[in-house]
Amino acid sequence: MPIDMSPWQGRTDPEDGELGLRWHQQVKPADQANEGGIMLLGFACDEGVARNKGRTGAYAAPVAIRKALANLAWHHTEPVYDGGDISCNDGNLELAQHRLGEDVSRALRQRHKLIVFGGGHEVAWGTFQGIGSYLVQKQHVANPDDESVTEQADQPAPKIGIINFDAHFDLRNPPAGQQSEKGSSGTPFHQTARFCELQNWPFKYACLGLSRTSNTQALYAKADRLGVYYKDDTELTHQNMEQVTAELQAFIDQCDHLYLTIDLDVFPAAIAPGVSAPAARGVPYDIVEHLLQPILAAKNQEGESKILVADMAEYNPRFDIDNQTARLAARLAWTIARSIR
Repeated sequence: MPIDMSPWQGRTDPEDGELGLRWHQQVKPADQANEGGIMLLGFACDEGVARNKGRTGAYAAPVAIRKALANLAWHHTEPVYDGGDISCNDGNLELAQHRLGEDVSRALRQRHKLIVFGGGHEVAWGTFQGIGSYLVQKQHVANPDDESVTEQADQPAPKIGIINFDAHFDLRNPPAGQQSEKGSSGTPFHQTARFCELQNWPFKYACLGLSRTSNTQALYAKADRLGVYYKDDTELTHQNMEQVTAELQAFIDQCDHLYLTIDLDVFPAAIAPGVSAPAARGVPYDIVEHLLQPILAAKNQEGESKILVADMAEYNPRFDIDNQTARLAARLAWTIARSIR
């Protein structure tokens, strides 16, 4: 299917030449990707939100975020490509997540960094499937004699640090019975933990901005069992920033790769009204921006960003006010894109 580039529209300032460019003038469809860069993918889906008994509307988020991003000033050096949307129109969330994982894995193999626009937070399980598939393949090498694929015995398990800015753990257990194989927007990191267990990989998960009123004691107990690093919204204050930043840096230093995921309901409803579950308190934008700095600055031994993929979840245009939340999501994408290269 051809990529729909119609959201990429905005102001032009030809009198300013190259210095006057905006995103809509620079983003190219994925089929024109002839070098590594940043790949944008959309996950048009709120089936997971519906299964989690939330208010739907996040399906329309990827296009709305692109429209908000389109008119922002271009201050980047990496090429940016739009890989289009994976859409869940038939209730088959598992298939949509699998398809997203395939696109993520393919883009990583092509040496792209990725930003994914959800969708509900079920996007995270699709994203992580792609990261997992990519890294599983990297653990194997081709045998030059018979061209078969054999596992490297000395290849260590990858340490993937998942950093989630979110009011919720999203560690829920799937329902019992016939629905036990079906996830939701509340289960992606339970599913990720299970994947890591089956691969014999460490599960390294940091969740920042939790609302204790929205997470049961059972979820906190499960997080403790899994060794999750977490901070409640009440702990993310200017007074605590030095300590929290040091702890976050220690988490980052233990990881080979990073997967950054931002659930927009981590922000106060006053600045992010257009989300599936608005926060009565939330974490101010400047605090989140401060904590993003060590994440975005993290480099591997080759001097490349440790971040493989960043995604955003739970933007719900149906409940937005004057595109306020769309602008917030676009600003986050703009900030991330300047760093992951």
